[in-house]
Amino acid sequence: MYLTTEKKQEIFEKYGKSKTDTGSTEGQIALFTHRISHLTEHLKVNRKDYSTEHALVKLVGKRRSLLDYLKAKDIEKYRGLIKELGLRK
Repeated sequence: MYLTTEKKQEIFEKYGKSKTDTGSTEGQIALFTHRISHLTEHLKVNRKDYSTEHALVKLVGKRRSLLDYLKAKDIEKYRGLIKELGLRK
């Protein structure tokens, strides 16, 4: 499995408030980003895997809505998270 419990806790500890705070917006965005990068690498090898492509599009949409929420709520956290995750160029 590509995402172990330890890896999830590490992501939430780094981007959330604690390693058990799985509901924070920043932690969720970081987790979605990790999953999106994994699915992108999978699709580079398996171009005709349309179910994975569909899941990837849904994840990107969820991350986009969470980013919009964070931007409206706290612009400084939004800018910091974008820079830390490397989402914008």
